[in-house]
Amino acid sequence: MKSIIIGTAGHIDHGKTALVRALTGIDTDRLEEEKRRGITIDLGFAHLELNAPSGEKLRCGFIDVPGHERFVRNMLAGVGGIDLVLLVIAADESIKPQTREHFEICRLLSIPRGITVITKSDLVDEETLSVVRLEIEEFVRGSFLDTSHSPLVAVSARTGAGLDELKKEIARLAVEIPARDTEALFRLPIDRAFAMKGFGTVITGTLIAGKVQKEDEVELFPAHKPVRIRGVQVHGNTTERASAGQRTALNLAGVSLEELSRGMTLTAPNALETTRQVDVRLSLLKDAKPLKNRARVHLHAFTSETIAEVALHEGNELKPGSSGYARLRTEDPVLLLPGDRAILRQFSPVITIGGAVVLDAFPGRRQKKDALLPFLKALGNGSRQESLLARIQRRGQDGFPVADAIRETGLRKNILQPVIAALLQQKQIIQAGELLIGTEAFLKARERMLAALESFHKANPLVAGISKEELREKLGLTPLVMETLMAQLTHDKKAEVAGELVRLAGRGVELKDEEAKAKTQIEQAFSAAGLKTPYMNEVLNKLRVDKTRAQKLVTLLLRDRVLVKLADDLVFHQSALQSLRQTLTDYKSKSAKIDVATFKDLTGVSRKYAIPLLEYLDRERVTRRVGDERIIL
Repeated sequence: MKSIIIGTAGHIDHGKTALVRALTGIDTDRLEEEKRRGITIDLGFAHLELNAPSGEKLRCGFIDVPGHERFVRNMLAGVGGIDLVLLVIAADESIKPQTREHFEICRLLSIPRGITVITKSDLVDEETLSVVRLEIEEFVRGSFLDTSHSPLVAVSARTGAGLDELKKEIARLAVEIPARDTEALFRLPIDRAFAMKGFGTVITGTLIAGKVQKEDEVELFPAHKPVRIRGVQVHGNTTERASAGQRTALNLAGVSLEELSRGMTLTAPNALETTRQVDVRLSLLKDAKPLKNRARVHLHAFTSETIAEVALHEGNELKPGSSGYARLRTEDPVLLLPGDRAILRQFSPVITIGGAVVLDAFPGRRQKKDALLPFLKALGNGSRQESLLARIQRRGQDGFPVADAIRETGLRKNILQPVIAALLQQKQIIQAGELLIGTEAFLKARERMLAALESFHKANPLVAGISKEELREKLGLTPLVMETLMAQLTHDKKAEVAGELVRLAGRGVELKDEEAKAKTQIEQAFSAAGLKTPYMNEVLNKLRVDKTRAQKLVTLLLRDRVLVKLADDLVFHQSALQSLRQTLTDYKSKSAKIDVATFKDLTGVSRKYAIPLLEYLDRERVTRRVGDERIIL
């Protein structure tokens, strides 16, 4: 059965609640104060089943909103997820201030369809009713409620006149309304929370995307709290599952009533994230005041409300009736996705001034201004493929994890996969595991890596290569991008990897005869010295190669870990250090502890060598210092 959500809108005492009661038989005024004062204060809910012209069953959920100007914030909590609006105008009063504000709110939220309903038609004569019709036709001209394509129906909730015609028009339009996306990530903004005896905590809301079923694990935002669905109701009927477009009540486990409030959202677990900065396309009403840069506003999105600062991306002022790009910085965390719409109300006095459509809920901190506007235009006007490509390219050489793509777009992985596949086929991106990288950024990183290797070889002709980590840090690459680049370069035979060293292909160290001989002399000098290592200058002065080349030979031996430097003037052969480890292992059979004096006697070295050697052994976890002694591990 197809489900649609219908919302009322209009001035106070124009008969919205009476109309819903006449259509559904349900009184939506549930609060004691509402019954006593005779006005709607908070959201009310009802439901009705209709037959489409084709015979298809339609389930209509009604959200009745308050009309008083003091309760517009409550009205806004109800209209965010509706498919069709009934703009209610009383025949005996015609268009009033809240008629205009509610109409502008519906227009700014891009509610796709609506019906203008003239209520209390029994209170006026035909001539007056004709005048009201003309006023309404002029009022809605050029809008989504223009009577050239949208119905205008006069009714009386008291006599029942026009109600059948209204039901037919609702059924006809309901068929035209596209079904909500049940394959999107589950999202349900909470508009009511209460406790039911025998059930516990219950919330209600309009399920705006995805689906949910009994025993599902979901996440409560902004608290990031996991909760479980104990039971599901749709329009008052218990069911196993609820889908997008339905008024839904959920019985929750794992959360108390005190932890819940209107404005929170239930979502698919571990997929989405809240934000405090949102890039949007703003539209200002024609009769609003100019919106200044850094102005504070009330921001209403679905059932949430917060204060936001408006940072305009173009100029210092947005003129009435115009549109522009801006960043909203919110006082409270909000859960918004691209395409979501919000209402802006002036900070004081609190009146509706405009609307916003979300483009990017996770704007980049360092994005340059000249790149920001084209990026936002691509998000707002581009296809799904163009939008994803823009997001990938924004990340540059760091790449864009698929998990971030889900979080930023609100699209499931199975929906994103065909888009990713198309970009890969067009060679616009490269994929490394779960990371997406723009081809241009990847190729630039590749060129920079080759240039860095070339530069290293020129500066270090006698060194076998640069360490992977040193190269990665030099280029500022993430580990995954680094590995992907190296894999490609080695596959293309542009580079070689030897252990932890990277070098250009064919650029291994080639020593001349005298250099090879000098290298052997250096190694032998330190090897023969054992722990009584000579001074480096003494060794180098005996060589037949110049000092510069001799230093490079030492660097080569140090990089290959043949020699190990413990201090500027203290270098040991690795075999001597290995022998020292064995000496301590043998000594451990006599004692598990050793002090400096015993170490000197055991190794035959002076204190000058003993202290650096012991500190080296501590670093290598051969020993551990405890006071003046070392424990042999």
